[in-house]
Amino acid sequence: MKTFWKNCVVVISVLLAMTAAGSASAAAAGETPRVSRNTIVIAEKNLDNRFTRLWTDNQFAVLGSTRGVYLEGYGVVFTTEVNLVMAPVLGIVPIAVTKDGIAQHKKTKRERIPDLKRALQQALVEMAASKEMAAVPLDEQIVVVAFLTHYPWEDLDGLPAEIMMQGSKKKLMEAQHTGAGLEAVIQSAQF
Repeated sequence: MKTFWKNCVVVISVLLAMTAAGSASAAAAGETPRVSRNTIVIAEKNLDNRFTRLWTDNQFAVLGSTRGVYLEGYGVVFTTEVNLVMAPVLGIVPIAVTKDGIAQHKKTKRERIPDLKRALQQALVEMAASKEMAAVPLDEQIVVVAFLTHYPWEDLDGLPAEIMMQGSKKKLMEAQHTGAGLEAVIQSAQF
């Protein structure tokens, strides 16, 4: 698990460095970024709202705020941290988790992963056609990465820690207009 978080830190550091370099070069050239920070913030809030409403029994589905960045020549990348199932609690004190409780928790998580994947796919398609993403060139990517939280007592066998979906803006828009299968235009991976 430590290796996973180290890898996450490395990925985020690289993205931030690339963003800083792109911003610096744009500033040096006297240009404004192609996709403004305000545009990214609107998309972040839309994603938070989408994921918060996935499950009525989980008011903490999104932990923290979604974060996005525009990378000139690549596209937009959004990351979010999703809690598929809340831990059993009694008031503010966590209760002891039984073997049956652990098994039920895992079962519920497995059942909710397809819901999350559909929400990620729909988010990509809607963002591609949104006015907020109008400044993103058609040949660039729209990427959403959901990091899944886990509790120390969980049985993680077979559960992903991260789900990533991406597609080119042009292909996502074409799929939306033609009704073509999203599986053909969205690259999906889970780790």
